[in-house]
Amino acid sequence: MSFDLFPAVDLRGGKCVQLVQGVPGSEVVSLDDPLAQALRWVEMGSSTLHIIDLDGAIQGVRINGPILQKIVETLDLFVQVGGGIRTRLDAESLLNLGVDRVILGTAALARPEMVTELAGDFGSERVMVALDVRKGKVTTEGWQRDLEKGAIELGHLFQEREAGSILFTNIDTEGQVRGIDPEPTRRLVEAVDIPVVAAGGVSTVEDVLVLRDAGAAGAVVGTAIYTGKLDFREALLALRS
Repeated sequence: MSFDLFPAVDLRGGKCVQLVQGVPGSEVVSLDDPLAQALRWVEMGSSTLHIIDLDGAIQGVRINGPILQKIVETLDLFVQVGGGIRTRLDAESLLNLGVDRVILGTAALARPEMVTELAGDFGSERVMVALDVRKGKVTTEGWQRDLEKGAIELGHLFQEREAGSILFTNIDTEGQVRGIDPEPTRRLVEAVDIPVVAAGGVSTVEDVLVLRDAGAAGAVVGTAIYTGKLDFREALLALRS
């Protein structure tokens, strides 16, 4: 199975940022030109991009739409997008714009049938469900509210709902650049039959390879590639060797 490395371009207030555990005001990276940052990863050899509208995730309204549209229209690569996709219309507008895959979080948890509907209209491969976990519990509404369900239970649900893949984020390690805990990812991979992309704390080439060996279909890298702790080009080369 192939393994994709997704550089993250997280949008907040028109900038490319990286937060610690998704907390507003905890920016460890804040850069003025998100398109330039996306181009940077493409020039290093990336064929994928992971874009999250953090304002949308937290406020429920996608306010970074113009920046997102510019990135999608400028770059020719696989783009997955999440954050603030609360309605079917939101998802459809992104898919029709040319986004390759939408990431549904809060909306999927509130209305699982939306996943089935979008999968039927656009294909399962274009619909990803985000399961963001803190201390074993899935969270919602921009990581502001904890549910009483775990990732495996909901992974089974969304597999049945015809989601094409799962984005599994370990909030406990997200944005801290302290490495990963691969076991939650491994358990989810073993429990479901659809691809799982892992995120949260990936900070070394070894972390990337460990997630690949755990069966993940990909990994999202953010803070570590912006701060220089992880050499993105080196990670790509390691995956190809």
